[in-house]
Amino acid sequence: MPRAVVTGGAGFIGSHLCRALVRRGFDVVAVDNLLTGRRSNLDDLLRDGRVELVEQDVSAGLRVDG
Repeated sequence: MPRAVVTGGAGFIGSHLCRALVRRGFDVVAVDNLLTGRRSNLDDLLRDGRVELVEQDVSAGLRVDG
């Protein structure tokens, strides 16, 4: 299965992008520092295990396996 990384994934636009990617069959890793984004924007996807949320500032670097 293809994998996508979405920076700002818990924000308004990022969470919609995560949903669109899941519908298209992607495993999604959402990266967000939650300064302006909200975990609640992804609650349903996180509960179902369709999205993994990494709480991190991408300016500090990021390593994603796979």
